[in-house]
Amino acid sequence: MPLTILPPQSDHARLHPVEPRYAALFCFALLTVSCALASFALACATPFAAFAVVAAAALPLRQALLVVTGAWLVNQCIGFAALHYPIDASTIAWGLAIGAATLVATAAASIMLRTLPQGRTPLMLAIALVAAYAAYELALFAATPFLGGQGAFTAAIVSRIGLTCAVWLAGLVAVCEIARLIGSLGRGRATA
Repeated sequence: MPLTILPPQSDHARLHPVEPRYAALFCFALLTVSCALASFALACATPFAAFAVVAAAALPLRQALLVVTGAWLVNQCIGFAALHYPIDASTIAWGLAIGAATLVATAAASIMLRTLPQGRTPLMLAIALVAAYAAYELALFAATPFLGGQGAFTAAIVSRIGLTCAVWLAGLVAVCEIARLIGSLGRGRATA
């Protein structure tokens, strides 16, 4: 059975888990809950590039940026309140750098998804993830001359986090597809 997450209309969105009027709310709920789970499980390795791709694939750029900002805020609140990140200038600066990198990743994913052809959505989402992850990591690496932390950019660490993002993207797309299928079943019963 082929993955059918393309919309019948050509509005450039790749994921349509719910009706367009609920897309931003659904995406916000999905990403904030996912971010909370990832924050507790992964702490500093939260898969923001995967979140960026899902937001960019489901929403217009402005809404996608707002949604990932909300997810980033959830991550920061959990980090400082529950995981007891130190409240110092370096930690706060890195938190802001992660937020900025998440916005850059979202813009990169959005540009990529709007540039790529509409067919073969799983492949296009994978390509968008590569672009988003590269943009995310480059933005973070650009902060290292000011904030330190160059040692966190080894091939092993970057690869592991990239793989984590790929797994999370697959899971998030699966949740979107399940929501779309449940919604279409509900609409089918309502019209019967």
